[in-house]
Amino acid sequence: MDDSIEDPTTAGRTTSQSFKVVLLGEGCVGKTSLVLRYTEDKFNDKHVSTLQASFVKKKLNINRRRVNLAIWDTAGQERFHALGPIYYRMSNGAILVYDITDEDSFQKVKNWIKELKKMLGSEICLVIAGNKIDLDKDRTVSVEDAENYARSVGAVHFHTSAKLNSGIEEIFLGLCRMMIEKADKQEADNLVTLNRSGSTRRTIIVDDEDVPPSQSSRWCCSS
Repeated sequence: MDDSIEDPTTAGRTTSQSFKVVLLGEGCVGKTSLVLRYTEDKFNDKHVSTLQASFVKKKLNINRRRVNLAIWDTAGQERFHALGPIYYRMSNGAILVYDITDEDSFQKVKNWIKELKKMLGSEICLVIAGNKIDLDKDRTVSVEDAENYARSVGAVHFHTSAKLNSGIEEIFLGLCRMMIEKADKQEADNLVTLNRSGSTRRTIIVDDEDVPPSQSSRWCCSS
């Protein structure tokens, strides 16, 4: 993926940034299917639950920037919720996924966002995915309610379908742009702080080693 719009501040040079992204949501909403479609352009309608979490990498170019994504796909089953903080710690961005045919999965997104904001404050960029739009005739979560809620918490709402390959590129690209903008602002703030006091904070960058010592993954393939 290569965004053709150039940022004049980066014209003529290439920079590299790394971000950690976590997907959160109830079981069977299609988190793994979104990741599988985005990273491998594959879809499988056979459901196999994700156990604990899986980790994949994705590289892309945006405005002459090499962006390295570390994407964490987490299990949605209730018994795995206590493990959430292990996987979303130090995340730069989060994709909160719900099934548009399941009102309860949308309400659970609200709980995840409260938890993320409590743990990470405003440091994390948030997007919400209303998934399975291929089942729109069975929708129980209205577009208006979902988008109004997203705005109220400073998130951006997207409609997606792994089955139709709809909205997948857009949601990851949109989140990347948000994370780049936040990182640029933090870097500018750091420079101001350095000029004023001679010390600065460091932007959190994800290394390959930022992986919990124990992980187990299987693909969950709902749409």
